[in-house]
Amino acid sequence: NVIRVEGRQTQPHREIFGKITIGVGCNLSNRGLAADEIDLPIANDIAIGRAVCVDFYGAAFTSAKPARQMALLSMAFNLGGPRFAGFCRIHAAILYDIRLQAASGALHS
Repeated sequence: NVIRVEGRQTQPHREIFGKITIGVGCNLSNRGLAADEIDLPIANDIAIGRAVCVDFYGAAFTSAKPARQMALLSMAFNLGGPRFAGFCRIHAAILYDIRLQAASGALHS
């Protein structure tokens, strides 16, 4: 069984011959990653970033304009949940602004 022989590595590491591998012997030094191997981690990271935003902002995030969602998602993606959580004043201002825009939209519809 290849998995038993190679082991499962969640972090890149250097094998005894100096090659950097990850997963089950995936040789990053020689072959790198295929497109689908790149797509899966980014899809997972985007889903995690989206979940962080929904946890912080709830319906305010899902009802926000796409550009605002993308900006917040990018921030959550790049910082990660714990560091993203540290921006309390920014979060309060964003929530206030989103609610203000929603109220304004409701008045004008």
